[in-house]
Amino acid sequence: MPTTIEEFDAVRITNFNIKFKGEQTAQSFGCVGQLEGETEMITIVKKCEGVETKSKSKPQKMTLSLNAHVKVAPLRSIFGLSNEGLKPGVYSYGSNSKSKDFVLTADVIDEFEDLTKLIAFPNCTSSTGLTLSIENGADEVAELELEFTAMVDDNKNCYYEALLDELADTTVAETWRTNFTPDLVKEVPAP
Repeated sequence: MPTTIEEFDAVRITNFNIKFKGEQTAQSFGCVGQLEGETEMITIVKKCEGVETKSKSKPQKMTLSLNAHVKVAPLRSIFGLSNEGLKPGVYSYGSNSKSKDFVLTADVIDEFEDLTKLIAFPNCTSSTGLTLSIENGADEVAELELEFTAMVDDNKNCYYEALLDELADTTVAETWRTNFTPDLVKEVPAP
């Protein structure tokens, strides 16, 4: 029987992977220095005689902000850089560029308790265009600032998490990083 975790302190985030729609398996995203997520809510209000009597808020999507050193191949796919019609090794970016949608996964580490939380955003797209920042003579290579939108999937979820020590199904832990899908974590009813 899996352990129930009562406390988790997020100290570090690592093992970022990205799986583009239509691809079979995820690839390493790169090194992320910081991840921030903010949920956009929609509020449904009931008014009686002009007075608000009930309200219910529901998450619609999340805006993710990342500071990262991203590997070349995923960065090109995120922004839609293409070498179509160009000589080998040459890529272009412009009004014909189409970013690819993707699944983003990572490990969040609690160094105090030696615990790992798996996180996944199953339906992401880039929210911004390609940006460049290069500084001659800098002491540190600047991280890229990226913004993604994590939209809801077919199950109306935009975020999933699992603490490794709470997982009863080892298939979930083995597959999460390389091939996360909502079906991987969906309960299958007994026949």
